[in-house]
Amino acid sequence: MSIELTQGVTLHVLPTEKYKTTRIMIRFAAELDKATISKRTLLSSLMETNSLTYPTQSDISRKLAELYGAGFSIDVMKKGSRHFFTVTLNLVDESLLSSGSTVFEDGVAFLRDILFHPNVTGGQFDQETFEREQRNLVKYIASVFDDKQSYAALSLQELYFANSDSQKTPSFGTTEDILKETAASLAAYYQQMLAEDAVDIFVMGNMEEQYVAQCFEGFGLAPRQPVSGGLFYTQPVQNIIRQKTETLPVIQSKLNLGYFTDIYFHDDQYFPLLVFNGLFGGFPHSKLFMNVREAHSLAYYASSSIDTFRGMMTVQTGIDGANRDKVLRLISEQLKELAQGIVSDTELLQTKRMLQNQYLLSLDNQRALMEQRFLEMQLPQSRITDEEWLERVAAVSLDDVQRVAQQTKLQAVYFMEGGAE
Repeated sequence: MSIELTQGVTLHVLPTEKYKTTRIMIRFAAELDKATISKRTLLSSLMETNSLTYPTQSDISRKLAELYGAGFSIDVMKKGSRHFFTVTLNLVDESLLSSGSTVFEDGVAFLRDILFHPNVTGGQFDQETFEREQRNLVKYIASVFDDKQSYAALSLQELYFANSDSQKTPSFGTTEDILKETAASLAAYYQQMLAEDAVDIFVMGNMEEQYVAQCFEGFGLAPRQPVSGGLFYTQPVQNIIRQKTETLPVIQSKLNLGYFTDIYFHDDQYFPLLVFNGLFGGFPHSKLFMNVREAHSLAYYASSSIDTFRGMMTVQTGIDGANRDKVLRLISEQLKELAQGIVSDTELLQTKRMLQNQYLLSLDNQRALMEQRFLEMQLPQSRITDEEWLERVAAVSLDDVQRVAQQTKLQAVYFMEGGAE
């Protein structure tokens, strides 16, 4: 059941007796913009740690304990052309408590307090809290870049999306932009986000729809306009391959590749793409794993992953720097083999079964299922039954896989070469 609480704010109730918890997710969605990515990340850190009612993290922890050990988080992520600010609260199923329990209503009241009464006075966030979370976020970003595997992935993203500042910026923002913020500027952006972002509220658990609707009636969000533009980010294929090499003090070199697929979530070639990726580098029996890593021993790890909201695929490898050209050539050969249909019936069937098992396992994950429902609301073409999903994977032919491989084009090569300290 979906109810429009006000223009641009929709409540989705997903009743189920499958879980022992009730999950509430409030998602603020805005157009992806480099100018606001860092603001939203810093804001999530501030609002997760305190509010006017709960001025310290210990106060929030005590309140969560009163809610029978509820789980609370605020996260940010980007998907395609959108940036999401997501508030989540996990509560114990009310039916498992003594009669008359109001844990769900109390949970909704807690979320209302966090969202509408942040630790802001005089038009700015509490200065001490702001400075602490600003420092913590800068340290976190530094730690991400100290992880060379993450650094390589982000460097490839920057290279692939060289013409889009918003797309090449990490979902958590940049140190430079975070340090530009003040307690006052962030409070001003908080008001803007609260007033302008499109909002979807999801409740999944053993709850009656009308009861949930009553609890969120008059929640307090004002009418707003929908997010402009679509969810997907499209980038035309380039005639040149962007390349970048860095020499850093690491023992294991990193070679990451970015490919153009032009295939998007639940379009006509979505299911063939899933099977193609599984055969190419998505599973332990894939060509990258079996040939680049195992047969030729040229990589410590080798895998591929797809982004169906930006029409791209990435390959990640850890190698001996001296083998760079050999690895590049061998990866290219694996793609050519798929384009030529050099795949056994056993490999094709095994890939389909592993995809189907992954999907069935996701149905037991409350978070994954809620994300699936969110996408169904955004993209009606993805609203199919579980049986149909499994059937569409099973129906993928080798010819379908070949077509995907043939249109997959290398666009970016990032190489982190290990050098002396």
